[in-house]
Amino acid sequence: MKRGGVQSMPPPPAEDWLVEQLKRFRFAVEQVGAAGRLAARTLRALFTTAFDGSAFIYQVESLGVRSIAIASATAIFVGIVMTIQFAVSLDQFGAKDSLGRVIVLSEARELAPALTALVVGSRIAAGMAAELGSMVVTEQVDAIRALGADPIRKLVVPRLCAGVFIMPLLTVIAFALGMLSSMLIAAASYGISMSFFVSTALDSLSLQDFGSGLAKTPFFGFIIALLGCFFGLQTRGGTEGVGRSTTRAVVVVSVTILIADALLTQMFLSF
Repeated sequence: MKRGGVQSMPPPPAEDWLVEQLKRFRFAVEQVGAAGRLAARTLRALFTTAFDGSAFIYQVESLGVRSIAIASATAIFVGIVMTIQFAVSLDQFGAKDSLGRVIVLSEARELAPALTALVVGSRIAAGMAAELGSMVVTEQVDAIRALGADPIRKLVVPRLCAGVFIMPLLTVIAFALGMLSSMLIAAASYGISMSFFVSTALDSLSLQDFGSGLAKTPFFGFIIALLGCFFGLQTRGGTEGVGRSTTRAVVVVSVTILIADALLTQMFLSF
């Protein structure tokens, strides 16, 4: 059929669409299985081979110390925005004095661990995927195998251990800075004294509240490092493949963290 001199293409049959969706689903399942196998191999290498302390320290510096700036900036400005939002809403109900209670619970349970994992995780996962992807396309990983070494032990294990180690530390820093920025804005803009803000916050914060948020962070670090390494080692197709792997790593890590956050929150708060 022609419309305006241009021949229109008939819509694809429903069977072709269904086959395409099944192929995508099968590919996703295969990727999940491959990531699971990588996790199993990494844990086996961690407990059956000598631990490389120097590589671990280098990764802690590369992944953790260099992420403090972005984690701090995120925590400070999120604390400012949340203080303004909650102060306006609570003032409408005459409950502005409860600002410290609301902020500390939000920061401890969700904002500090989840937002830090999302922001820092995207940076870390992209860096891992780009670095390992470049090593794959330049055949450096093949060279490691040719020399009789295990790429999983040399490349993945230090990054995985560093990711699990640094995320709780970055979360504690983000929590402290978020509370500090919130306290300063509450005092400067809404007349809530710092001592009152701190006292109400401490009265409301329990060990379970803080622990439920902090306990999620090692899982986030594991997910970030594992998927960053996975997509890096899956790189194919030269420099374009490195770009695709980096993009996929950021997207998949972000979505996986959100899913894991929902599951872990439900699990920890049910105790």
